[in-house]
Amino acid sequence: MIRFDNKSIDSEKSIKEIDFNKLIEGNNFHPSPHAWEDQVLYFLMLDRFSDGNEKGYTDNDGNPVNTGTTLPFTPEDKENAVKTPEDKTKWERAGRTWVGGTLKGLESKMGYLKRLGVTAVWVSPVFKQVAKSDSYHGYGIQNFLEVDPRFGTREDLKSMVKTAHKHGIYIILDIILNHAGDVFSYCVQDAPWFNSNPENTYEVKGWYDQNRKAVIPFGTIDLNKHPHAYPEGGVWPLEFQEPETFTRKGYIRSDHGGWDNYPEYLQGDFFSLKDISLGSGEDIDKYVPSRALLNLCEVYKFWIAFADVDGFRVDTVKHMDPGATRRFAQEIHEFAQGIGKENFYLIGEITGGRKFAYETLGNTGMDAALGIDDIQDKLEYLVKGYRDPEEYFDLFRNSLLVNRGAHTWFKNKVVTTLDDHDQVRKGNHKARFCAYDDGDKFILNALALNALSLGIPCIYYGSEQLFDGHGDGDQYLRETMFGGEYGAFRSRERHFFNEETWVYKELSKILKIRRNNIILRRGRQYLRPISLDGKIFFTPQKMGGEMRSVLGWSRIFNNREVLLAINTDAQNPREAWVTIDNDINPAGKTLKYIYSTDENQIGDEVTVHPLNGKSTFITVPPAGFVILE
Repeated sequence: MIRFDNKSIDSEKSIKEIDFNKLIEGNNFHPSPHAWEDQVLYFLMLDRFSDGNEKGYTDNDGNPVNTGTTLPFTPEDKENAVKTPEDKTKWERAGRTWVGGTLKGLESKMGYLKRLGVTAVWVSPVFKQVAKSDSYHGYGIQNFLEVDPRFGTREDLKSMVKTAHKHGIYIILDIILNHAGDVFSYCVQDAPWFNSNPENTYEVKGWYDQNRKAVIPFGTIDLNKHPHAYPEGGVWPLEFQEPETFTRKGYIRSDHGGWDNYPEYLQGDFFSLKDISLGSGEDIDKYVPSRALLNLCEVYKFWIAFADVDGFRVDTVKHMDPGATRRFAQEIHEFAQGIGKENFYLIGEITGGRKFAYETLGNTGMDAALGIDDIQDKLEYLVKGYRDPEEYFDLFRNSLLVNRGAHTWFKNKVVTTLDDHDQVRKGNHKARFCAYDDGDKFILNALALNALSLGIPCIYYGSEQLFDGHGDGDQYLRETMFGGEYGAFRSRERHFFNEETWVYKELSKILKIRRNNIILRRGRQYLRPISLDGKIFFTPQKMGGEMRSVLGWSRIFNNREVLLAINTDAQNPREAWVTIDNDINPAGKTLKYIYSTDENQIGDEVTVHPLNGKSTFITVPPAGFVILE
């Protein structure tokens, strides 16, 4: 036990002080789901979700809440924060720093999420951030063993997870292995760009103290000499203070293609975020983990045992050695299985295309890849009528690319989402789905296609409330659900937990159908040819740069078929003959509309005809969606 000022250093400062036996013995840990493809994820940025001060929403038990101070948003509140240039500047400035979302706030909205149909919540990093920084996003960790006090406490995290489990919701924590926050300063005056010499590292001036001054000697911190270094100075727990923890090679050179240059993308800093050395060895089977990696494994085992979480979303997997990722996955899976979490899920942020994602999953033991590249792009612009549907559906069946069968691998190995918090694919100008191109009319179709096609669907917070953030920076994708100074729709002091909006209500119906129908969760998937006259069948495609048409696809499971279709025309209903399975559906059989965005259509039946094998004639409302069974 280390001592300073006659006080003992507790477990929050040293990994060695963690008592795993105490954390595990006698605890009945929440079991994993049998199949993650059955789940519907919801990704939220904790600082931007809820501060618990909302008024006029429905609580976890279904009762109205009238004790808060922030009123619900109304259409009249749109752009109430940007009426003058000064107001706009203030609103935009607020979006660049902490706004005030908390773990308690999130806990109070589990009923909102459950009633929507969410079964698993992916939470942005909750760990303690660097002092005097604007890292509200959570990716600049200064203490890996503590919750950031702006979010709450460890006990708040535990309570939030317990409430989620009570409501049938799993919790996935966003975690970081690749780097820590901006915890030390280099000696060089200019930006320390990546040093390609494998023998050289940059000299470090010192750890930052609580005032962001690099005055604490680099290395293990002597708290007798620097008693104020904890909790805001340096990096914690103390095991990460070993100089060898960090590669110290300088910033990745974004203007020189460094994000894809080996070994720069593995060893360089993410700008000011300091890269952690995870080990060495090009042979994945002979990889030698660093002490830092082994310590990170212990850190994240702690959070599993302490908070009873159900999975991790692992940040920036592309920038980690495959051997490091494999070692972490092995350690975490074995630990989780040892306490009864047989299917603890590890979702990797794996950029670089499907082939790279497939190879990374196969080599490392990660469970799923986060589909943040071409899936999002093709999903968005297909629904808006600017992509051919084959481009999207072929993402799930290109067996030559991934060396797997057409309908199996993607079922539970890819997390698919429409919007996200950084939209790497869009470059400098960011825009949520609803920002342009009739997105507010097509958003339900996009969410439905995401939920009812292959993969594990994930909703980005605010999409169910038609958030339309757009601008030259990530902050415009990160509006608050609870109002504050940086509310959605350029508003302030108005919250968005409205369960009566049309998208929330319709999406909850669709997700209930998915939850009750195994075909829509686990079935094979087929893009269907259509016909306008019952004679010539074709795959829908763009004409004159856009596609305004019925788009149909099937899910098939154990000789049962469900037919789904959207209309990419926002102005007019569309009709078409849609091909269905020839063997499952005899001529004369009827299919029933079990869902439609036109309520009057629900319950209507259509007949199977012997056309193009078998097909049936359907009508889809403008910008509408239908399900037939």
